[in-house]
Amino acid sequence: MAVIAVVILLALIAAAWLIAREHRRRQSLRLRRRFGPEYERVVSERGDRSQAEAELLAREKRVERLKLRALSAEDSAKFGQAWQRLQTRFVDDPRGVVVEADTLVRDLMIKRGYPMADFENRAADISVDYPTVVEAYRSARAIAVRSQRGEAGTEELRKAVVFYRTLFDELLEVPHPRQASTHTEAVHT
Repeated sequence: MAVIAVVILLALIAAAWLIAREHRRRQSLRLRRRFGPEYERVVSERGDRSQAEAELLAREKRVERLKLRALSAEDSAKFGQAWQRLQTRFVDDPRGVVVEADTLVRDLMIKRGYPMADFENRAADISVDYPTVVEAYRSARAIAVRSQRGEAGTEELRKAVVFYRTLFDELLEVPHPRQASTHTEAVHT
């Protein structure tokens, strides 16, 4: 009788282990699909898949608690017009336009309901709903920081504006024909 109880207990432990392993596998797959390249970046940054996945799950929970909202048609039009005005000034003031683009993206994020903590927290929050463009946001911000130190040339500044535009379009929810991977299009002035 004791042998049967031990065998049943071992079978239950094995079954629980298999179920837990399958749950972790499905969770990893879901996170990998949802976050795309951001998943790999966080895993690489953390050096541990479990820690990275815990961070991504925490991001999801944090963003679920936010009161994100869509823009009214009026607000959407105002932001779109502001972007168009910004782009027309690029040739005359590329550094100033990058600063304006950063500010306009921040204003749009605020209007949509994102908290304005430090940059890394903003990028983490954006990665939950916009995982394919968060790297463009990071790239734009890195160029903007180099620009403040006088270390970014005009071509880099142009790229920063294009990167900001990529996130701007997503946040504005403006449909566009170009592919999400096309981040190097020219800034039209």
